[in-house]
Amino acid sequence: MTPPSPRAVLLVTSAAAFLSSLDLFIVNLAFPDIRADFPGTDLGQMSWVLNGYTVVFAAFLALAGRLADRVGHRRVFLVGLAVFTLASAACAAAPSVGLLVAARAVQALGAALVTPTSLTLLLAAFPAERRAHAVGAWASIGAIAAALGPPLGGLLVEASWHWVFLVNVPVGLLALVAGLRVLPRTTPTGTGRPDVLGAVGLVVGVGALAYALVRAPDLGWAAGPVVAGLVVAVLGVAGVVLRSRRHPVPALDLTVVRTPVVGLAALSMLAFTTGFAGMLVVNVLYLTGTWGWSAPVAGVALAVGPLVVVVVSRLTGHLTGRFGIGPVVAVGALLFAAGPAWWALRLGVAPDYAAGMLPGQLLTGLGVGLVLPGLSSVVGAALPAERWGTGSSVITTARQVGSVLGVALLVSVIGTHATGRPDELGLLRGGWVMLAVAGVVAAGLAVALARAERVAARPVPESAPVADCPAGRAG
Repeated sequence: MTPPSPRAVLLVTSAAAFLSSLDLFIVNLAFPDIRADFPGTDLGQMSWVLNGYTVVFAAFLALAGRLADRVGHRRVFLVGLAVFTLASAACAAAPSVGLLVAARAVQALGAALVTPTSLTLLLAAFPAERRAHAVGAWASIGAIAAALGPPLGGLLVEASWHWVFLVNVPVGLLALVAGLRVLPRTTPTGTGRPDVLGAVGLVVGVGALAYALVRAPDLGWAAGPVVAGLVVAVLGVAGVVLRSRRHPVPALDLTVVRTPVVGLAALSMLAFTTGFAGMLVVNVLYLTGTWGWSAPVAGVALAVGPLVVVVVSRLTGHLTGRFGIGPVVAVGALLFAAGPAWWALRLGVAPDYAAGMLPGQLLTGLGVGLVLPGLSSVVGAALPAERWGTGSSVITTARQVGSVLGVALLVSVIGTHATGRPDELGLLRGGWVMLAVAGVVAAGLAVALARAERVAARPVPESAPVADCPAGRAG
């Protein structure tokens, strides 16, 4: 039987990145119109249109990776793509914010099945020496979707916010048809039943933390519901960790997390995406609220950063191959942090795109283009092939948990009733400072990652016992 073309596999798996990125950027741009369509909805409630998706996505990613290892990555990828496509249609038809959030949760289940399997199928299709470049191409196609998202979203929102979800349907159907033809059938390697209860515990824990952060501005940190949310968050996450230590097929693979290179990469991803997700919300509020720009104009203005990502991400594989993942990610995270720092210092009430917004977008685009592909390539570099599924899910879970924290923390900083009005500029500046801090924290963790890479690369003396091998040398 003729093996599938690596290029064909790259195209189909990249459709998952395309849908995920397109959906993320378009939904953020549609926030003002969705709020207007459902009067009385504040930013805290609207945050669940994003966080309801990302909490479920984060919680079931590890489970999806384990399930794929057990029943086959191709099968799980195709089922997930079908669920995502159908749920996108349900989002478009939602008659209330509550039902929209519910449909987004189902959409997240589909995305959780697709994301780790898409990267695993991609890594398996390419030889080792070409994997870094393949991951860069995969990330850049997702970046193209991100670049198309703001201007396309602006145009779609002009017709109706419902179209920002309907646009996923034709792409999903095309990817399904192509996937049935070109994706290889993989041999299942996993055994045992995945820990569904652990995944539910992760939903409860992360969701409770997001709830507490979003409600704190209105109720106060000492309020009963906020304290209860924080307590449930601690208990939920602690329960997941305890179950994962004992369960044969845990929701979180602690063995993979304890691999220094992967564990530090996951922490850096969490910190970085905390800033990245917050940026996507605060900049829409600023352009449409403070400057009063229409959705189409704001969409075009926001496309510059993702366009930079398209170019830079294609070079990231070369850079990480030469200098290592940690150093490249550290530089990228600092460049990203410089972007919101610039906005906080230079942007005002009067529109000044060229000298105010644009430089920050160029800096954040450079940072994202270096960081996300770099951290995504850790799995292929640090783990053996049979652990790619679970390793990919750990990195992507960290990305989604960071996104939940980013949106929740932003709402906590700027308040649930913020709309971006000119008199709220001080609040938005506080949001930009939060993004810059997240970038600096991610850079610090990337420095630790660089050190772990050096330790893992040291040759092991032949006389050394197996137990003395560095934990990072997993593959």
